[in-house]
This record gives sequence, structure tokens and C-alpha cells, in this order.
Amino acid sequence: MLKYKMKDGDDMAFDTFDEGINYGGVRSKNEIRTLICYLFDSIGKPMEKSTVVEVIQNKGLANYFETSSCFDDLIAHNNIKAVDENNNFYCLTDNGTMVAKQLENTLPLSVKEKAYTCALELMEQKRIEKENAVTISKTDKGYNVNCKISGGDVDLVSIDIYAPDSKQAKLIKKNFHHNPELLYKVIMASMTQNEDMIDDSLSELKKEIQRKKRANAGYTSES
Repeated sequence: MLKYKMKDGDDMAFDTFDEGINYGGVRSKNEIRTLICYLFDSIGKPMEKSTVVEVIQNKGLANYFETSSCFDDLIAHNNIKAVDENNNFYCLTDNGTMVAKQLENTLPLSVKEKAYTCALELMEQKRIEKENAVTISKTDKGYNVNCKISGGDVDLVSIDIYAPDSKQAKLIKKNFHHNPELLYKVIMASMTQNEDMIDDSLSELKKEIQRKKRANAGYTSES
């Protein structure tokens, strides 16, 4: 079990800073610790501290500094342990698993769903970024952005793109990591002059741009 004393015995005591927390977020240290344990138990894979904190902060479920502090508390009380020599990745201990199983029902369902979905998306994005490397190098005339699409043991594509400034170089990197598979399809369609592949890839690219526009406008539904 978690070895923490609640205020007046109330698990829901509001004892955290609420800056950056959206409506419906968690507002007690014990809830944050329970949410962290729940995330590890639900994902079932080791995660970096930065990933867990980013997940909870991005959804406005808890304050960044409170989440980071609660993560450290869980380590100190043997609810979470490092699984590598550099202490980059962590997993639950038996105590932490017990917390997740026994206390997850104290968390609102909406909080658990948001955290779980965001964690899966963030881990998938980190996988994509790791497997498809982007290197930005400053040159005399601007920046060179090298983008590689991995096929496992080999690089399927490696291209250099010129960017006049750092802002555009970072935008290229961001858009590349958003969907490297689509970029590969567009390049292959162009190089092979396959009309069906060209039509499919351009149609998919158009839909991708439309989805981004809707997301930026605050809409989540897709046609």
C-alpha cells in the first residue's frame, strides 16, 4: 500500500497546486500517486519519468511539479523502481502493483481514460521518432535537415532538406515525425510514376492536412 498519511483521513484532500489543471483533474497528492501507478499497470511496459509526467501534464490532469514530486515519492517508498543502469526507465514494484489494483477505482473514469490514451499515443510517437531519425545541422546559408525512414536493419530513405532558419527546420522535423510512412509513400509514388500509388498517397496527404486543420481549429471529430 501507499505509505502516506492523508489529511484528516481524507483520500480526496486537495493538497496540491492547481496551476495548469483542467476541470476534472486530480487535486491531491495521493490521487496523483495512484494515477501514476495506474498508468504503469495499464500500459504494462517500462516508461521514462518524463513520459509519465508529460502524459499527465498534457491532459491537464495534474500540475507538472506536483507530478514530478509524486513520482520521486513513489521511488523513495519502493512503489516504482528503475529497470536500467542509467535510471531512464521505470516499472512498478509489487507494492506499486498492489496500489494500482486496490486504489484505481478511486480515480474518475474520465481521468483514467485520458491518461491511458495519451500514454499510448506518446509512446507510439517516441517509437516513431527513435526509428526515424532527424538531424538538424547549421550551415553557412541556413540549416540542413536530414530525415531517415527506417526499415528495421536498413534505411529505406535518407533525404537532406534545406531550411532557411531554425523555425522552419524544426517544423520540418515535427511534420516528418508526424507521419514518416506517408512521406515514404509520396516519395515512392513520385519515383516509380505509379499512377494508382500517386492518387492514393496524394489523397491520404490531403486528408492528413485536413485532419491537422480541424485539430488546430479545436475539432476532434473526423469525417
